[in-house]
Amino acid sequence: MRLPTISARRYRTLAHVSLGLLTLIVLTGAAVRLTGSGLGCPDWPMCEGQVIPPLEIHAWTEFGNRVLSGLVGFVVAAVALLAWRRRPFRLSLAIVGTLLPLGVLAQAILGGFTVRNHLAPGFVMGHFGLSMLILIAAVAMSWLAQYEPGERPRKLDAKAVWAVRGLLAWGTVVLVAGAVTTASGPHAGAAGTGQIVPRLEFAGVDTLDTMIHWHGRTGTVLGLGALATFLWLRRRGDAPGQLLLALGTTCVLVAAQGVVGGLQYVLHLPAGLVWIHVTIATATWLALLWSVAAAGRPAERSPAAREAPPGALVAR
Repeated sequence: MRLPTISARRYRTLAHVSLGLLTLIVLTGAAVRLTGSGLGCPDWPMCEGQVIPPLEIHAWTEFGNRVLSGLVGFVVAAVALLAWRRRPFRLSLAIVGTLLPLGVLAQAILGGFTVRNHLAPGFVMGHFGLSMLILIAAVAMSWLAQYEPGERPRKLDAKAVWAVRGLLAWGTVVLVAGAVTTASGPHAGAAGTGQIVPRLEFAGVDTLDTMIHWHGRTGTVLGLGALATFLWLRRRGDAPGQLLLALGTTCVLVAAQGVVGGLQYVLHLPAGLVWIHVTIATATWLALLWSVAAAGRPAERSPAAREAPPGALVAR
């Protein structure tokens, strides 16, 4: 008996669903922490030594996130397996697809260590960072499934492509600064459990205030860089419309993030606003990944352009 195959169109839908679920799990994970449910199930993989958690809001919030993680694991396993049965077969999809279940498995293991170490800041930050890495693979999978090889010809030169990639690199700095800021703040993730969760205090009592300002500065640089890149590429006139849309979306999201961040500071970090902040941060990360994908790889220079001296005009 031959194993069933899957069409490119159906596989594309599955890849998009996996990206949506992997994004959702980031947001539900943030909700677990901000509702103080991080130790609602203090052991792993059981909850209070039971298969079914006790009737308590924090326990069910944490357990619900674990159940959703299981669903995500099932979907990404299907993405990986069916990549080998997709027709026409593409090795790039099979390789990237295999990374997704490996990432989710690593996330589950790291989540267990995070609980066992009572939400130590380093483990929590690593948990979030790994989620962002998994989203890189998920966006790559979704993008590769969307377009066939050669369907989108390369248009931009190396300078433009690396300018967009530079935004993603700086966006990583902003995410790290945000994670450190959160790990220094009041939302430890274990409200009402009676357990003390350590916070980052490398600058003493001023750690949180220091990181808030540094996080704000890095975010401002990202917003200005994204706006400058958007205007520059728009003026050049050779950028794909999807790239301009992705960069424009990034600019709007960073601006919205600045407004929410300012409100958080004034209102002393209410949990609801912090969750919105994490949601926009995740959306911004996806927009940056989308921008890099839309920029593609640099177009090959023509033989005449390669032979011409720097600054010389090449007749077309």
